[in-house]
This record gives sequence, structure tokens and C-alpha cells, in this order.
Amino acid sequence: MQCTLCESKTVEFSEINNKKYFRCVTCDGILLDRKHFLSPEDEKRRYLLHQNDVNDPGYQEFVLPLVQSIIENFDSTSEGLDFGSGSGPVITTMLREKEYTISTYDPFFDLQPKVLERKYDYIICCEVIEHFYNPKKEFDLLYNLLKPGGSLYCKTKIYYSSINFGKWWYKNDPTHVFFYSEDTMNWIAKNYSYQSLEIHQNISIFKK
Repeated sequence: MQCTLCESKTVEFSEINNKKYFRCVTCDGILLDRKHFLSPEDEKRRYLLHQNDVNDPGYQEFVLPLVQSIIENFDSTSEGLDFGSGSGPVITTMLREKEYTISTYDPFFDLQPKVLERKYDYIICCEVIEHFYNPKKEFDLLYNLLKPGGSLYCKTKIYYSSINFGKWWYKNDPTHVFFYSEDTMNWIAKNYSYQSLEIHQNISIFKK
């Protein structure tokens, strides 16, 4: 199976509950065998089960580190994009309450192609990149949407070798199809010529 991020060779990594996972020998990404990918209808149905209430304090607390980082590094005149904003764009809601200018885009819940015709000072992907069926295509797009000097914020669980993959709860969501290690993030930074990469727990910040 070819890696869907760097298009390199992969080797079989694990088989759990009749699902096969492969690991890339180049970028270190872990891929679910594409034959287990959900159909668009089933994928959307799964997302509708998420309780994405923008007024939920727990949900707000979950995304607060991202919101705080945006506020610390950008002012309200900067243009932002909440990419993969879902059915309840809490980050957008919280930033707009502080008069920030931010657009939303989601292929299932907020399909606005015109949003992808502009460039942004910062882009947020909160619990999004693990859903990418074609991460190369998506990271190409994200890089091109970002202004020089802009920042891409990706929040996803990082896989470490100390984690027992078979017991790792994060892989159990059927819409999670690609998993990233720190080496994968470093590969993205290097191969897209980002100026810097910072990893803070499960938030990776790429600066163009």
C-alpha cells in the first residue's frame, strides 16, 4: 500500500479486529487500509453523532489552548480559516466573540468553495487531519491557502512508540484513518518548506 501522505512504501504495522494498518517507511505515518474507509454517507452519519454544541463548557475548554494561541499571536484584523469546522464551529464562535475575522469550511456541513479561493494568516484544523483520506492533497491545499508568515494549527493525538496501538482508543473511531507521529509532523514541515514547527502536546504549529 502506498502512503497517502508522502507516496512512499509502507509495511504492515498491525491487524486489529480484522482491520489492517500500515506504517510508512519514509514519513512514519500510520494508515488504515483504504478498504475500511467509510462511504461519504456513513462518514457524515458518524459525525452527526458528535455532540458539537458551541455552548458546551467542556467543548470550549477542549479547544481553549488553540483559541488562546491564536489570540496571543494574531490580532483581530488577521484573517483566519477554521478548516473542517464541523457541525458546531466552537473555535470560530469563540474567536468571533472577540471580534476576530474567521471563515469556516467543512466538506460535509459548510461546503463553501469560495472560501478556498482566498489566503489566510492562520488556519486551524482541530481534530481534522486524522480524517484525511488523502492527506497529501489536503496538506497541499492547506499550504497554498496560507499566507507567507502565516501559521497552520493542527490538533490531533500524536502517536508515540510507548503507546500500545492495539489498545489505543484514538484508532477506534471508524473515521480516523491516518495517524501522525512527531517524525510525521517533522516530515510535513521539511517537505512543505515550513519555516518552523512547534509541537505542544497534541497541537502542532507549522509556520510558513
